[in-house]
Amino acid sequence: MKTKSSAKKRFKLTGSGKIKRKHAFKSHILTKKSKKRKLALTHSTLVHKVDERSVKEQLRLI
Repeated sequence: MKTKSSAKKRFKLTGSGKIKRKHAFKSHILTKKSKKRKLALTHSTLVHKVDERSVKEQLRLI
């Protein structure tokens, strides 16, 4: 089965098997957002445990 193209563009697998993602809300309308908030949105984070199964199914890891 094919993987979801949208998912393979948005998620990466870490060495320990967790799923890495980027933050949303950093593409436009940045003038009203604080410097601290924009800096925090720059860094990547992990997918929440509840959503991990869904993402793994989209990436055909399950």
